[in-house]
Amino acid sequence: MKETKILCWNVNGIRAAGRKGFLEWLYGESPDIICLQETKAHPEQLDEDLREPHGYHAYWNYPETKGYAGVATLTKAEPLRVEEGFGIEKFDVEARAIITEHPEFVLFNVYFPNGKRNATRLKYKMDFYDAFLGFTESLKAQDKKLVICGDFNTAHKEMDLARPKENEKVSGFLPLEREWIDKFVAHGYVDTFRHFNKEPHQYTWWDLKTRARERNIGWRIDYFFVTENLLPSVSKAFIMPEVMGSDHCPIGIILKTP
Repeated sequence: MKETKILCWNVNGIRAAGRKGFLEWLYGESPDIICLQETKAHPEQLDEDLREPHGYHAYWNYPETKGYAGVATLTKAEPLRVEEGFGIEKFDVEARAIITEHPEFVLFNVYFPNGKRNATRLKYKMDFYDAFLGFTESLKAQDKKLVICGDFNTAHKEMDLARPKENEKVSGFLPLEREWIDKFVAHGYVDTFRHFNKEPHQYTWWDLKTRARERNIGWRIDYFFVTENLLPSVSKAFIMPEVMGSDHCPIGIILKTP
């Protein structure tokens, strides 16, 4: 059996993460693939070792606006195909997705929009969710095995955040956002972490301003989903709360494929 370790991390600025030991951590963990969100940098702003870490093929998707959004996928084995975004201009302009095709699966690295700023951004987020689901469904209809990871910017269930009652009217835990994740799951996408772990107090994001991490007052908004046809290959799904360097922590899965 071939074992593939995939990690995912909203680094909240790759340059800042680089100064906090990102490369040392990456080489220590040595994932086969890592998906980064909120990279906030154009490749030319990075030193070569951060732009293309040794042993990895690096694919960057970044918006024209510097210091904002952006995703990167680093993979030891060169993908069969690489695609940026969903082919919809109003979403692709923000550089929120990289899709890489590998022999055993298609991998989505997605940084979903945050809807907290105002009603317009919330609508943009919900429209992005729907466009994304349309895109994944078109691949699923072809019997593709999908891995979808990233910062979804929504906690799904009450157990996925420390203070659900206080956040019922806050974007990231609004009924319509949570209902979209219900719909996503109903379409046959499995939350891998919850497949293995039903324990509460498991979070992936903490507010830095209130030092919430020290008290574990967090949200689980970063996920690995897989299509049902790939679920038998997932041997492990985990969160890495001990890893510092961002307001998010990394998450991961192990796949075992023939």
